[in-house]
Amino acid sequence: MAAKKIITVIGATGAQGGGVARAILADTSGEFSVRAVTRKPHSEKALALKEAGAEVVNADLEDVDGLRHAFEGAHGAYCVTNYWEHFTGDKEMAHAHNMAKAAKQAGVKHAIWSTLEDVRKWYPLSDNRMPTIEGKWKCPHFDAKGASDHFFVESGVPTTFLLASFYWENFIYFGAGPKPMPDGTLALTFNMGDSRMDGIAAGDIGGCAFGIFKQGAALTGKHIGISGGKLTIGEYADAMSKALGRTVVYNKVSSDTYRGFGFPGAVELGNMFQFYDEQVKDVGGIRDIAKSKELNPQLMNFEQWLAVNAKKIPLE
Repeated sequence: MAAKKIITVIGATGAQGGGVARAILADTSGEFSVRAVTRKPHSEKALALKEAGAEVVNADLEDVDGLRHAFEGAHGAYCVTNYWEHFTGDKEMAHAHNMAKAAKQAGVKHAIWSTLEDVRKWYPLSDNRMPTIEGKWKCPHFDAKGASDHFFVESGVPTTFLLASFYWENFIYFGAGPKPMPDGTLALTFNMGDSRMDGIAAGDIGGCAFGIFKQGAALTGKHIGISGGKLTIGEYADAMSKALGRTVVYNKVSSDTYRGFGFPGAVELGNMFQFYDEQVKDVGGIRDIAKSKELNPQLMNFEQWLAVNAKKIPLE
């Protein structure tokens, strides 16, 4: 019996990496095995992965030697960063560079780099339609990923560049869900105009990534955008109304208004939604529902996601 191909999964206890690990562990064909990378190997999530059959190893994105050790002997590597842990574009790029170097040194045959668009290609720093952040970014958690693609290209590691969409879990965990208005109506507040916003269940990102690993060399060098649905915010609100049994409306605001809300990351997210809105042809054009479904036959649409998750959405 042939040995299983090891997939090293960075961030295996997080949203994306956890989905990749679970998708591989659930595969009955058994072609691949999981090496789950975490800084907290004794955490509840890490122990659950170990119980499910994953090899759990301790490594940090700051440490190239530790990453190389985590990648050694692995066929594939899922590489993802966590901007929201540190809010630093420069650190995001350093972590991406470290993963690319370690993958090269370890001889990884297929990497997936979870990237995004560099918004500065559409809005140069001199473009006053969108404020510049820290003198060098328009949307740091996008820009730094897109600006890091070249690390993987130049490393020579066969890499697929995966572009995810807005996580629907943001409606539950990160304050993007409906909030009560003064009249008691629930409202989704976005600066998206009437454009369609691609979204996906966070766990389905992992299923799509697993599909990429299964296709292998045919997808290296390619940029693949994934999506579970393309809805306007009004359509998101209508679907929530049906699932929650309460009226949800779209509170449409300007990008300047959104950026002025003052919560951590408000300027960056206001810029992101402005990018989604004004560049919808490019953003939506690369994110392909049919391709995503081909990679992950269990891909959920928004109504299916709501059927499972509506009760988790906080309404106060």
